[in-house]
Amino acid sequence: MARPKKVAGDLETISAERQKLLAELARLDEAEKAAIEAERDAGREALLSALAKVKIARMDRAQAKAIAHAIGTLGPKDILDRLGISQ
Repeated sequence: MARPKKVAGDLETISAERQKLLAELARLDEAEKAAIEAERDAGREALLSALAKVKIARMDRAQAKAIAHAIGTLGPKDILDRLGISQ
């Protein structure tokens, strides 16, 4: 006796499609995280380039970390506003 053809609505097909979609979502989540991280770090090169051209008074590691944390938290626009520097 011939077997009936599987229809697109059977449980195995649905489960396989779900697994494929979940894998695609996981890939998109990773791509999104990478893009967000790249966006968060987009200003590093410009900042380091600018810092290389100026003289900075002696500071300890804690002060440097505090400044870096403030830049990372507030962003360049808020830092400039707080320093009273307009662009």
